[in-house]
Amino acid sequence: MDRTCEEKSAEDRSDEESDSPEVPARIRDTPEDIVLEAPASGLAFHPSRDLLAAGDVDGDVFVFSYSCQEGETKELWSSGHHLKSCRAVVFSEDGQKLVTVSKDKAIHVLDVEQGQLERRISKAHGSPINSLLLVDENVLATGDDTGGIRLWDQRKEGPLMDMRQHEEYIADMALDPAKKLLLTASGDGCLGVFNVKRRRFELLSEPQPGDLTSVTIMKCGRKVACGSSEGTIYLFNWNGFGATSDRFALRAESIDCMVAVTDSLLCTGSTDGVIRAVNILPNRVVGTVGQHTGEPVEKLALSHCGHFLASSGHDQCLKFWDTAQLRAVVVNDYRRRKKKGGPLQALSSKAWSTDDFFAGLREEEKEEEESEDDSD
Repeated sequence: MDRTCEEKSAEDRSDEESDSPEVPARIRDTPEDIVLEAPASGLAFHPSRDLLAAGDVDGDVFVFSYSCQEGETKELWSSGHHLKSCRAVVFSEDGQKLVTVSKDKAIHVLDVEQGQLERRISKAHGSPINSLLLVDENVLATGDDTGGIRLWDQRKEGPLMDMRQHEEYIADMALDPAKKLLLTASGDGCLGVFNVKRRRFELLSEPQPGDLTSVTIMKCGRKVACGSSEGTIYLFNWNGFGATSDRFALRAESIDCMVAVTDSLLCTGSTDGVIRAVNILPNRVVGTVGQHTGEPVEKLALSHCGHFLASSGHDQCLKFWDTAQLRAVVVNDYRRRKKKGGPLQALSSKAWSTDDFFAGLREEEKEEEESEDDSD
């Protein structure tokens, strides 16, 4: 428990009558769910503090403090400076600033403590901005709906780099540890490679079926994984970006977002509402981490301590999932035979197996049908 929370509880108890029974604060496995007024399309954890930022489709930005102590997850502030949907948020390396981008084509820099708008770059792109990545303490990368990529130095006016190699929207971006190569996943089905140090375009991969919706670096930088709208994960070798080295399909309609949890395990969010844990090499879906019942998963983020996975869904909820059990998973090369289409194992205390998940959906649908019959 946080020390300040302990001291506050002690002070509150001292004010109560001596004969009042003491009620210990309930400690949960994960922080409580956060309910918004609109779905969040941007999600990010603070690099060192227990803070979560979210930007919703109405253009509002929120910062919450979260805790496993019941009743201690609270909204700290909100900002409504964007005119249209806020699509991505990211904290600065020192955690003092929050950068947001929007469908209104603007980049905003906000003070984390008070939520005050410190800088606005209006019309930062000619098209709505869809993707945002922190390169270093001063440089940002942004991608728009028409495939444009720009680099920004927050100490200067105007973009450092402006390139348009993709034919469709930039869905996601990733940066290598050396902060040299920027990787882009696009709706044109291509993985893009840009050299941000030399500010030049390197190459596009061969196009894949469907949109590439997400990208992350795995296996100590030896592999790049891309999720797709077809529900397939495509793997590229490092320095072999022209063509895929491997691919495998999940039992999901699509992969809308993806985040690495360990060097071999990642989590995917899909339109069926299930958050799946996937091992890379050997390629295997090892179980479910959580779910947004009947609603697509929009974004995933991993906390600074690595203990919590946060997800946002079209149900307008921000949910937290414990990753302890997930981190303990060991996947062997040997694959045991199992019934095709069988249920996935639940890998967190709040996760359902896929059998339970879809059974819940069937029960909800049945209840709705019965209520409609009663109303008739």
